[in-house]
Amino acid sequence: MKLGTLKNPLRRDGDLVVVSRDNSRAVKATAVAASLREALEQWSECHPKLEMLAKELEEGRAALAFEVDELEFHSPLPRSFQWADGSAYLQHVKLVRKARNAPLPETLFNVPLMYQGGSDDFLAPHDSIPQIDFAHGTDFEGEVAVVTDFVPMGISPEKALEKILLVMIVNDVSLRGLIPEELAQGFGFLQSKPSSAFAPFAVTLDELGGAWRGGRLHLPLLVEYNGQFFGNADAGEMHFHFGQLIAHAARTRNLGPGTIIGSGTVSNENPARGSSCLAEKRMIEQINAGKIETPFMKSGDRIHIEMKNEAGQSLFGTIDQKVVVWTPKA
Repeated sequence: MKLGTLKNPLRRDGDLVVVSRDNSRAVKATAVAASLREALEQWSECHPKLEMLAKELEEGRAALAFEVDELEFHSPLPRSFQWADGSAYLQHVKLVRKARNAPLPETLFNVPLMYQGGSDDFLAPHDSIPQIDFAHGTDFEGEVAVVTDFVPMGISPEKALEKILLVMIVNDVSLRGLIPEELAQGFGFLQSKPSSAFAPFAVTLDELGGAWRGGRLHLPLLVEYNGQFFGNADAGEMHFHFGQLIAHAARTRNLGPGTIIGSGTVSNENPARGSSCLAEKRMIEQINAGKIETPFMKSGDRIHIEMKNEAGQSLFGTIDQKVVVWTPKA
């Protein structure tokens, strides 16, 4: 099943819709739950009703079905009570730490890295990325994310896998120029992590078939930058699986339904697969050629992120964003 959220200027959480498997048609599901956030909070009650609506949509029996226009969609969750992003791809950790001359954590291989990001105001998947100061070093980060049911404190990684309700892909926007000074203060990310954007459709695990195994999504994340190939790293090469990331986040607290847990930037050691963020490409240039040639994003630069199943069909729809100069609202 695929779920999405239509933009609604009168409702911050938008309107819940069910989307067809081929992303071509959708039907409003507001009679089941007004928004995806509300559906997640009552998942045991809403899930079977949404599944029935999805079946009717696939069979052409859904009343008031309409053609999908991705520009009308927000991120599946326009806001969430919690967004915690991990760093499960160790190649990414190694490269970005080297980029800022920072040592690798001693617990790199057995304790996930994770930060708690801002979740009150996500960007829509085709919204522009506003940049207030280009000295801040605007970067994109292509990632996979999961949405959880209620997760009790102290859960095991194995049990945590059972709490995954939906899977999404995300552009986790980062301001690389601000990260070192924030981390040097010893309190973590804040200003260096502005609003992220998620592809328009969130999918249940059954939609992923054999690509979902071991708590990982074994498909390439397709990244184009300014219309050119940038990366197709295999998202399945996570050192920590999503159950481990969820359990880490829930070590000392409950996680409410609708919590989003990110994988961190998808990254592989094979250089032929490219990268999923500019920081990695810049560091590889430094290592291989002794100098950085790729600048961070500037006004007009465009990032396109997508993931296709084994049949070549887009699973989540597309993230397609352009950087613009921020202007204050009147």
